[in-house]
Amino acid sequence: MASSKDSIFERVLQTLAVAAMVTTQVIFFLFIPALSYYMIFSTKYWWICVLYITWYLIFDKDASVTGSRRSEWVRSWSWWAYARDYYPLKVVKLPWGELDPKRNYLFCVYPHGLLAASTYLSVATNVTEFTKLFPHHKSYMHTISAFYKLPVVRELGLRVGGLDASKKALEYNLSKKDGGNISTLVVGGAQEAYYCNPGIHKIVLKKRKGFIKIALTQGSPLVPVYTFGENEIFSQLEFDENSIFQKFRELVRKKLGFCLIYPLGRKDLLGLVPKRKPMTFVVGEPIDVEKTENPTQEQIDNLHQLFEKKLVELFESQKKHYLKEYENAHLEII
Repeated sequence: MASSKDSIFERVLQTLAVAAMVTTQVIFFLFIPALSYYMIFSTKYWWICVLYITWYLIFDKDASVTGSRRSEWVRSWSWWAYARDYYPLKVVKLPWGELDPKRNYLFCVYPHGLLAASTYLSVATNVTEFTKLFPHHKSYMHTISAFYKLPVVRELGLRVGGLDASKKALEYNLSKKDGGNISTLVVGGAQEAYYCNPGIHKIVLKKRKGFIKIALTQGSPLVPVYTFGENEIFSQLEFDENSIFQKFRELVRKKLGFCLIYPLGRKDLLGLVPKRKPMTFVVGEPIDVEKTENPTQEQIDNLHQLFEKKLVELFESQKKHYLKEYENAHLEII
């Protein structure tokens, strides 16, 4: 992990690693479509681009559902270790026991932050304590389907075990008969990115019940997870709720699944690179779920209330270890 004793060279490598992550997650998301358009309509290589896009939209479209392209080699790149040490990031499991190797689990993570950086590094790589804490399970991170429709970027996402944040992908992974799989979902999604600011603990949960129904139909235990520090690495430019731009970016979020936010990170790097702030990915105790093929609304609501209760308990019991002014820190759930 990073420390004051890290050499200047190591700190530069850490910064470059995080900058590369921001580039692939955000800048490429906007740049790749424009580059593809240019290649198709303005270069002699149009046919390569058309063949590639046709291939993955038609013949490889289920890769983000099945997780068949996962690569342990890619997940173990030293690049990820430098990014981990930049903050630094650590993974902590509360002392509740071990996961059943014959069952599949749904890890529900809060908060999203701007990039869900802690979730990505914890779950989609092999460089944190996560793989040691849960040695009998393969972890998969579910994210927006638009990510897997982008040329090139999708390939990296698939190699680290990325899956769609869709009902189809979640049910596929959680229904594997032999167990030993962890589906990780950042439940608050892109909407929660609006509340990413230091000292803020505002999460989106009240109306999010789709994951509860999936857990019931698959009989998959729910595991509450909270990352302390995720909202500390970025702040953002604020916009009036009634402004035209706010309405426009909300439309983009609903249609495409991502938010148009101008991040305010490190001032010496134009605010685009996150601040060096420690993050701790805290895994709470699993909530056992009995398989129910056709759950009633009451069953869904009851499990949702229990999950909310356990998430709040996790936050309240652990905040004193990771927050400076923890006495006044409480989850605001919308």
